[in-house]
Amino acid sequence: MSQLRFKVVDEAFNRKADPVAIPAERPQAYYGKNVFNRQKMFEYLPADTFEALIYAIDNKEALPREVADSVAEGMKQWAIDMGARHYTHWFQPLTETTAEKHDGFVEHDGKGGVIEKFNGKLLVQQEPDASSFPNGGIRNTFEARGYSAWDISSPAFIMGNTLCIPTIFISYTGESLDYKTPLLRALNSVDKAATAVARYFDPEVKHVKSYLGWEQEYFLVDEALYSARPDLMLTGRTLMGHESAKNQQLEDHYFGAIPSRVEAFMLDLEIECHRLGIPAKTRHNEVAPNQFELAPIFEETNLANDHNLLLMSLIAEVARRHHFRVLLHEKPFAGINGSGKHNNWSLGTDRGVLLFAPGKDTKQNLQFITFVVNVMAAVHRHNALLKASIASATNAHRLGANEAPPAIISIFTGSQLAEILERIATATNSELTDLSNREGLRLNVSQIPEIMLDNTDRNRTSPFAFTGNRFEFRAVGSSANCASAMIALNAAVAEQLISFKAKVDAHVANGETLRDALLEEIRVLIKESAPIHFDGNGYSDEWKAEAARRGLDCETSVPKIFDAYLRPESVKMFADAGVFSKVELEARNEVKWEMYTKKVQIEARVLGDLALNHVLPVAIRYQSILLDNVSKIRSIFPDDKAARMSASEIDTIEAIATHCRMIKEETEAMVEARKVANRIASERDKAIAYHDTVVPRMDVIRRHIDKLELMVDNEMWPLPKYRELLFIR
Repeated sequence: MSQLRFKVVDEAFNRKADPVAIPAERPQAYYGKNVFNRQKMFEYLPADTFEALIYAIDNKEALPREVADSVAEGMKQWAIDMGARHYTHWFQPLTETTAEKHDGFVEHDGKGGVIEKFNGKLLVQQEPDASSFPNGGIRNTFEARGYSAWDISSPAFIMGNTLCIPTIFISYTGESLDYKTPLLRALNSVDKAATAVARYFDPEVKHVKSYLGWEQEYFLVDEALYSARPDLMLTGRTLMGHESAKNQQLEDHYFGAIPSRVEAFMLDLEIECHRLGIPAKTRHNEVAPNQFELAPIFEETNLANDHNLLLMSLIAEVARRHHFRVLLHEKPFAGINGSGKHNNWSLGTDRGVLLFAPGKDTKQNLQFITFVVNVMAAVHRHNALLKASIASATNAHRLGANEAPPAIISIFTGSQLAEILERIATATNSELTDLSNREGLRLNVSQIPEIMLDNTDRNRTSPFAFTGNRFEFRAVGSSANCASAMIALNAAVAEQLISFKAKVDAHVANGETLRDALLEEIRVLIKESAPIHFDGNGYSDEWKAEAARRGLDCETSVPKIFDAYLRPESVKMFADAGVFSKVELEARNEVKWEMYTKKVQIEARVLGDLALNHVLPVAIRYQSILLDNVSKIRSIFPDDKAARMSASEIDTIEAIATHCRMIKEETEAMVEARKVANRIASERDKAIAYHDTVVPRMDVIRRHIDKLELMVDNEMWPLPKYRELLFIR
């Protein structure tokens, strides 16, 4: 095994960047080439069909079936012209990945041959097996029927030679079995609620859109090294491995020069993204070695989420072309930064106004404060739920460590906005802070122009930070479906805005001016949401104690964090927003607990196998070599001299024996803990048992293995080490 390790390390370190087929034209010439966007719709659809489809999309209305038939014909012709042979309904089951079943366009022609056919019925609806996906007990194994239905707001696209149609996925009895359905419901809810409040300031507003800009962090590992690490292959992270002497402590990787192999991969990925209409814009080295980031231009939340899921499939495919494997796990390596997927979220009206951006006059600034304060109130009320929305077995390794935000939801506003909120809370109604004048930062360097300060600085320890004209939900994990966080956030804000409007309208009905009514309710919300506001160091022990004193949710056990979905206030909020029924919430929590258990179970099995069949045999073999050497020393030299000469080796032998014994004992205890947990019928209790009794054993086993890695002869160690995995040349 050690020879294999050195072989794959040499292969990885000597690999050169593969050439990339760079299109001759500029990005604007091929951007969206593989997307049935409005330009393609205009080209392939009859004029009346095009107008009806665009009207339905823009006004969020259902599409008549006869129009769907016409759309299907045009979409099919475009897809065939692009070389497609199959079509699929592309949906987002509760596996947190995407799913697809491919069907050919072919149908019998009645003459012994086939024709290529695709109609509105096939476009609008299909029938995947609803019992074979996670469903939390909503569907029994013998009740297989489920439906996927076309989401007209997200354009179809071509991957390979298949037309992919974004769809929702629901059970035969109507419950959602995916992420897109409740996301669309939440977006519809926040649209209505925010539009009603926005009309206080602009009666012409018809819709408020939710926007999302995700930042996808990821690691790259050479495919040869990846293949030599069973833990990476089977779990997405290293279950053992002592940190490298050099990792990220010099902070020289962040924004550093991109290695040529990685840059070739990034360019290839960007070209593929642009062809699929994913507006990839930013790329850079992240903090940890081998860690990188891709970020797009902001889009409407539903489309942005589809694009992120598409990227996660695409990035794996492109990585393989360049002899890499991409790691989207939140914590692939211990001792260095994990990977997140910061969700930059904002709201904007159909008249082009961002609701979280300061304005140029008193009215616009009152609108800005109104929406910011309502978000703070929503996050305060549902801080436990928002934490549950980003919690997972994988993200648990990242939160609170190495620049990731802590497992306590708080809001960072920055000193300027904090001061403004304080003034409003104590000011009279005749006073209103003006945010339109930004202070210039003068550098006194003639070659550098004046830089305009944003309304906030950044706080890397904050899980939910205000960053100028948006909020950045930084706690979302790199492998997660963004929809989970966006469903909870948009629904919570919708609930808060509905409550706010009802109270403001009551004040107005009692004779108060609208301005006074708004300010009065804003003051109440500022004071009520004060506990969620924290601009300090989220990593500190003092903050953990302070957060508990403030009444914020400080639970760290992932299975227990999921309980927040079933709290009465959460059930009511989701029901009132039309996002989830109680049955759907209960089913989803069953899935979450089951997925947590299965992921830990797989990791424990892999770790046990590696410990007993890879690490211990090598450690014992090396121990035997040392014992043989000590025996030879004692057979040649006098006892006192032999004792001095072999003292260090004897210490090493004893240490190896201790670590091997602990590894074997803890592995056996871990297996027994799994057996006990597996007999528990309740998915929640089983997940808690895995968290409380299996995970701690895994940590102990790893600690002893990592100690052995430093003792055993480097040439004998069976697995590629961190220093070999983490530095791409």
